[in-house]
Amino acid sequence: MTPVSRPLHLMWINSLKLVDLASLVVSFILATFLSAVHAGAAESIVQVFSVKVRLWNFVIFGCMLLGWHFIFRVCGLYNSKRLTTIRRHSLEAFIAGGFVTLSMMFTPSAFSLRMLTPSFLSAFWATLSAILVSGRIGGRLLLAQLRKNGRNRHLILIVGTNARAIEFAHKLETKAELGYKVVGFVDTEWPGLHTFAQTGYRLCCDFDGLSLFLRNNVVDEVAFFLPFQSLYDVTSRVVATFEKHGTIMRFDADIFNLTIARPRIDEFDGATHITARSAPLDEFSAAIKWMVDILCASVLLLLLAPVFLIAAIAIKTTSRGPILFRQMRVGLGKRQFVMYKFRTMVEDAEQLQSSLLHLNEMTGPAFKMKNDPRITRVGQILRKTSIDELPQLLNVLRGDMSLVGPRAMSVRDYQLFHEDWQRRRFSVRPGITCLWQVAGRNSIPFEEWMKLDMQYIDRWSLWLDLTILLRTIPAVIRGTGAA
Repeated sequence: MTPVSRPLHLMWINSLKLVDLASLVVSFILATFLSAVHAGAAESIVQVFSVKVRLWNFVIFGCMLLGWHFIFRVCGLYNSKRLTTIRRHSLEAFIAGGFVTLSMMFTPSAFSLRMLTPSFLSAFWATLSAILVSGRIGGRLLLAQLRKNGRNRHLILIVGTNARAIEFAHKLETKAELGYKVVGFVDTEWPGLHTFAQTGYRLCCDFDGLSLFLRNNVVDEVAFFLPFQSLYDVTSRVVATFEKHGTIMRFDADIFNLTIARPRIDEFDGATHITARSAPLDEFSAAIKWMVDILCASVLLLLLAPVFLIAAIAIKTTSRGPILFRQMRVGLGKRQFVMYKFRTMVEDAEQLQSSLLHLNEMTGPAFKMKNDPRITRVGQILRKTSIDELPQLLNVLRGDMSLVGPRAMSVRDYQLFHEDWQRRRFSVRPGITCLWQVAGRNSIPFEEWMKLDMQYIDRWSLWLDLTILLRTIPAVIRGTGAA
């Protein structure tokens, strides 16, 4: 057996823990000083900290450090991050810094209560996050360079010789910064083995010889790419062998060749499950999106209150009917909700729609007319300026809608959908604006509209939402975002 040690990995984790503890101390000291300066304290830095230097305070602070270290561990900061992107790794560090800051608010001591000012907490989180994130980015870059030079190698064995297994090996080889080295493959005789032989990869052994191979070779990790349905019994036996050797096991979660939905691991009542979702999976970004929705909707409702008042007066004094138009729409998960808009049509507009269907200018189930006779004079102005959409901010506050998302469809339009792939748009919360609105709206055919919605779902990010919101402003000014 060739001895292969991994001291660099252990040294990195232990060094990281020490650096994080030092970061906590430095952030605490800097935040204390910065909050004192912000408060206009005239004392010198020595005077600022002389009040805090007490034996009991040191004991409390030591306990706080242990608690913060525990939070870092729970947040997974010391797990292996070889296959984690720098962006994800940095985000985890940022979130962990937030949890540490929040935990200070629940520390039962007069020491912490005197410190808990908004300026202190803000300075502490900003400083700690900056140190944690920059430290991890620098560490990742350093480790990547060392791995490219052959240090800190992680030896991986691949079980299965199908196309997915070979593709996985190719990806590992093209990312030398991850530090993975493919030891070889394990498989039994099957028709595709001849194709595998042409790849040049090493076939280490078959399933019967696996135990002997593991006894005489170093394997840090194993990746499974076997067809579980046809080889379930064999796979179970092979898994048991690796379990006895204590080898890290990696399973391909894409058992059913998913093309859109993305699998992940969940736990329920102590049992582990593979779940697959077609909608975005980043809960942290989704939580930020929700908070931005609530904050922006609240602020806009306050700032636009005069516009609401003027629109309401104009609608009420120029035509019969209610100020607000209420209609059942299909939202998240195909659940129905009442959507609000300023009324831009005559009172019996929905009853008149059936007599105008032959004039529909929109392909697919949606109904649109450029010169709809049902629209009132005030309604034309409201639609041209998109002011009629503003009451949907109430739907955003209620949680029925988001600022950005696929347009909420009416029940009538939804029932006329013919393709199942189009219904994936209901896997996310509908929005006031989206790619369709900023790309031309009524000039875009229904099929292209649906593709834009799918594009939004597949590419979703906070940056994409911000881009759409910024593009909505000129679209509204030009009138291309109007219904």
